[in-house]
Amino acid sequence: MFGKVLLITALALITWAVVARASEGAGQGLRYTVKPGDTLWSIAAAHYSGDPRDAVYRIDRRNHLGTSLLRPGQKLVLP
Repeated sequence: MFGKVLLITALALITWAVVARASEGAGQGLRYTVKPGDTLWSIAAAHYSGDPRDAVYRIDRRNHLGTSLLRPGQKLVLP
């Protein structure tokens, strides 16, 4: 009996691990290609209302940027 419960639990966990995906809750977001002269601040100010600091933080976090330096042609996902 314990073996059956263990087997069913293992199958459920394996199925969940295969099917589960990360969810951002608001969809995939807008793709943006960095242009010459763009900065995180200018992108945040152009695409978000309100405090640009929050937008810069969200862009940085979503794209796993290690620095605030952007290269022309770089692809960003705007949450």
